[in-house]
Amino acid sequence: MSIVIENLSFTYGKKSPFEKKALSDVSFTVNDGEFVGIVGSTGSGKSTLIQHLNGLIKLTSGKITVDGIDLSARKPDLQKLRKKIGMLFQYPEYQLFAETVLADVKFGPKNFGAKDEEAEKMAEEAIKMVGLDFEEIKDRSPIDISGGQKRRVAVAGVLAYKPDILILDEPTAGLDPTGKRDMLDLISSLRSSGAVKTVIMVSHNMDEIAEYADRVIALSNGRLVSDSSTEEFFYDSDVESLNLALPHAVYITKKLAEKGIDLSAKPLSLSEFNEALRRKLSLGEGGAL
Repeated sequence: MSIVIENLSFTYGKKSPFEKKALSDVSFTVNDGEFVGIVGSTGSGKSTLIQHLNGLIKLTSGKITVDGIDLSARKPDLQKLRKKIGMLFQYPEYQLFAETVLADVKFGPKNFGAKDEEAEKMAEEAIKMVGLDFEEIKDRSPIDISGGQKRRVAVAGVLAYKPDILILDEPTAGLDPTGKRDMLDLISSLRSSGAVKTVIMVSHNMDEIAEYADRVIALSNGRLVSDSSTEEFFYDSDVESLNLALPHAVYITKKLAEKGIDLSAKPLSLSEFNEALRRKLSLGEGGAL
């Protein structure tokens, strides 16, 4: 199930004093099973791009095809599209609205036509999938559970209707370090288990992108400026020219290289960096650090 974007452009406030070009001639393909990170500084067009993918922003220029659904068609099947693509915005817990956790998570399946009994089974499966105790939490109010639990319930609400593609806009925003790690590990496990096939994640946190994404799409002023593997992007591109910080593992590795210390590796996470450093020290290459 691929997403093909061809020459996508979009302008806010067209033919008004507030006209602003948000996207300009953007083209790329997301293949089935990929974990794609979308990066860029504030105002680069990231949110505008992902909102096109499930029809929240109407396509006005270019072409987008999602698993054969042509969004440039006169009347694209948006319900079918949105069942294929689950989207989670920043602070999704603010969108929890029902009296109980179960009722909230059931909403998606019921909205797509599931009967109540079927929707409840789908909700139970999704709640367990995100690591929550179904019996303990199902009758509680979303208002009365912890922040981390709320975020997981919001994810469960998307997973319940079994989308193939999960799109995440800053999924760790507002979480503490432990909560961030838990959320990213959850997303990774959902993909590895096959609960979702494809993940597209927007993030300002380059450490998160480096550790979890297979591929990076970079935008600047509404234009696609890089489409490469994660390793190529962080080690071979001028990331800082895009007003983005290098991931810590990449930054330290490059600084060591400037001092003549070659790790003979291109780590993307701190755990990979530590392993590369251990190998370097155990081999005794290049002298002591």
